[in-house]
Amino acid sequence: MRDIRRRSILAGALALPLTAGLPTASASAITTVTTTTTTGSAPDAEALRAAIAGLPDANATAALVRVGGTEGRWRGSSGVHDLESGRPADPAARFRAGSTTKVVTAAAVLRLVHEGRIDLDTPVQHYLPGLLGGRFRPVAVRQLLDHTSGIPAGDGLGTTFEEVYAHRFDTLTPQRVAASAGAKEPEFCPGRQQHYLNINYTFLGLLIERVTGRSYASEAARLVLWPAGMRDTYFPGTDPRILGPHNRGYQAVRKADGTTEFLDVTEWNQADRFAAGDMISTTADLERLLTGLFRGRIVPRPQLREVFSVPSGIAGASYSAGGLQRFESEGKVYWVKSGGRYGYNSAIAATCDLSRTVVYSVNSTDAKSEDANPVVVRIITAALK
Repeated sequence: MRDIRRRSILAGALALPLTAGLPTASASAITTVTTTTTTGSAPDAEALRAAIAGLPDANATAALVRVGGTEGRWRGSSGVHDLESGRPADPAARFRAGSTTKVVTAAAVLRLVHEGRIDLDTPVQHYLPGLLGGRFRPVAVRQLLDHTSGIPAGDGLGTTFEEVYAHRFDTLTPQRVAASAGAKEPEFCPGRQQHYLNINYTFLGLLIERVTGRSYASEAARLVLWPAGMRDTYFPGTDPRILGPHNRGYQAVRKADGTTEFLDVTEWNQADRFAAGDMISTTADLERLLTGLFRGRIVPRPQLREVFSVPSGIAGASYSAGGLQRFESEGKVYWVKSGGRYGYNSAIAATCDLSRTVVYSVNSTDAKSEDANPVVVRIITAALK
């Protein structure tokens, strides 16, 4: 993505030249909520304000941040709703939550385990016969959850930004994605390695539909969103829009003359992301997901240990069967999940005891880059102090 070349498909698209100038930072005030402290070390309000100051800039057009937990809380937003008007970003805006969707999917599966409708040690071939080719050994449901299945990535609609942008309104069904993966060679023997891939959660979404007879979206809402109180979260399916209040998302595109344009990528059909990354949410709802999940209100206690269980005996393994990644910072262990769709980066993180929770949405101008976004880095550094 770092060497994007401008092609004819971008001609005539809505874009703003960097040389024309971004709205100034003063056009968008930083709005915050005062920190309150109960026990422990409170969030560093000054560092958090500094982390999101100066937006929009070349790296991001808006940022929404919520830091909470028993140690105290801080809320802040900065940037603009859109580059055309320059009006302040909506702090309650919906956004594409990307791979944080996986935490909802994992919780839904674990709820169905509690109901006796799914067994974690039963091969997925039992539930979805014929979807994996004969070259695959039995893949346990748990191995989908913790990315140790060995199933390779499915086919997409392109490999470069230009290619996928040209198909942004096309529908690629999760069934086709799963079938393309199942027709390939396994990457490795199930349980031998951990390789984070969306395809594992595509299979889990299809599994949920098979055992319940209902759509993934309806079951995820019944099992997770409603118990968590996530009333502003939904799954758009083939609808390319973000319904309700939202801040526009942009992709920085380098032109042949050396200037940069910000291409509006807000509307995008995400059907192929499905149970791996289709969700639209808010920072408040993602905070509700964290607190509800960690307090045992979504996944019952017998299955909750899976949320914090990383597979043993696999070098470098860090992902749990709850869709979360174990991360240690300054002696504290956080359980984290990030997400990225064009125009939007997001993440959730929390300690097991909920002494500190972190949720952010950043309207990154290169959300799928392999390089860390500077605004995101500043937020994480300040939030985990």
